[in-house]
Amino acid sequence: MDRRPNKLIPADLKTTPGLDAVDTVDLRVGEIASDVEAIGVGVYTDGDVPGELGFDRAGLEDAGFTAEPGTSLVLPRAGQPDLVAVGLGDRADVGPRGLRDAAAALARAVPRRATLGLRIGDLAGVEAGEAVRALAEGALLARYRYTVLNASSKHVPLAAFTVDVPGADGGPLEVARTAARAGVVARDLANTPPGHLTAVNMGEIAVELGARFGFEVELFDKQALIDLGCGGLLGVNQGSVEEPRMIKLVYTPEGGGSGHLGLVGKGIMYDSGGISLKPSDPMHLLMKMDMGGAAAVLGAFVGLRDAGVSTKVSGWLMCTDNMPSGTAYKLGDVLTARGGTTIEVKNTDAEGRLVMSDALVLATEDGVDAIVDIATLTGAALVSLGSATAPVFGNDQTMVDRVREAAALADEPVWQLPLEQKYRKQLDSDIADIANLGGPFAGATTAALFLQHFVGETPWAHIDIAGTMQTEKDDSWRTAGATGFGARLLLEAARSFTPTS
Repeated sequence: MDRRPNKLIPADLKTTPGLDAVDTVDLRVGEIASDVEAIGVGVYTDGDVPGELGFDRAGLEDAGFTAEPGTSLVLPRAGQPDLVAVGLGDRADVGPRGLRDAAAALARAVPRRATLGLRIGDLAGVEAGEAVRALAEGALLARYRYTVLNASSKHVPLAAFTVDVPGADGGPLEVARTAARAGVVARDLANTPPGHLTAVNMGEIAVELGARFGFEVELFDKQALIDLGCGGLLGVNQGSVEEPRMIKLVYTPEGGGSGHLGLVGKGIMYDSGGISLKPSDPMHLLMKMDMGGAAAVLGAFVGLRDAGVSTKVSGWLMCTDNMPSGTAYKLGDVLTARGGTTIEVKNTDAEGRLVMSDALVLATEDGVDAIVDIATLTGAALVSLGSATAPVFGNDQTMVDRVREAAALADEPVWQLPLEQKYRKQLDSDIADIANLGGPFAGATTAALFLQHFVGETPWAHIDIAGTMQTEKDDSWRTAGATGFGARLLLEAARSFTPTS
């Protein structure tokens, strides 16, 4: 990859190592081989304790194991695989989400073991195929680590994982691998330091992934963006020495597909706040993840072909960094977005909505049947719903419901917030068509209202992942650092998408 000269940045840095790690895991369904390094055994809080553990419930509790969801107890054995009691919680409450967490608990309990098996003798009503998929996803995602820049990492990648549950076959394993690919690509990109991943680099990576996973990639450089009139992206880019890129992705299934879904991702490669400079606090360390929306879209595209998505999907990744300099855009500037809307800049740290405005217009011009956009957009999203759940807004309840259903399947929770039109007047400008900032309250809503201006009547849903983009410590299958939130959700949404009449 070509980069600006910098001897501290290795030119051959591999940017998506998690993808290869997922692809090389040997996934199996059936009897667990005797040569695995650790065997997990699922234990409910109610009912009998599996005899192979060699302990009754009282003995396990004396050792501190309660069988609550996500808990584990490692029982080392000389010359044999470790046994690991894995908590499943109450039988009445178990579901795919709980099984995904159980596999993650096993993977984390024995981090030095490369070959694992997990046996659950009773699925308590969970369909076998759903169970296999959830268990495989949990193990693959939990063992992820970003170690590219560590000279002496002690991380042990997962080499093999066997699922032993009643009535199962191996069909869902590749479904799980495809979903995990999407998630780890998004994580790798968001975890990569901004000096190693510019907008130009992002385009190069997209080209590589497109060739590998069956989607087309078109790159728009600065001059092409000028020709298109993408004043939002160009305005934010003014303060940077790095070129912007709009990266257009197109997946077309065999036969052309039924319907056309548009995905738009915010790709601020690093967000300093621009002239509205952010305070120098730990938040700055996270701003390499301000391209998490674009990473989620690109991650989803990696899975479209192998997931058998039957609709055409187009994606727009709006990539630049947001930097302060003598050429940076300023408070009071007026930008002209694609389509002619003029935007008064009231805060240069409300830049994500500016770059996305161009893409939303382009998506409508492309004739998509619906749009889902995803962005690390507002601190208000974190304040309102915390780090576990992302707010979703939309102008079409059918699209919002599709996002909610996809989120439930992916275990990437969303919660619908109202697109309250009374707040729209906060975006009025005395000198332009719209301002890029509302009042001091309901910031996630006013940001969504800004985006709504550019979608017209096209059915649309907006996911704000500012709160869910990262976790400070391991949380079930979510590894510390970038979570990749949204990639698997978008993949599920595309898989089930059909145009409305």
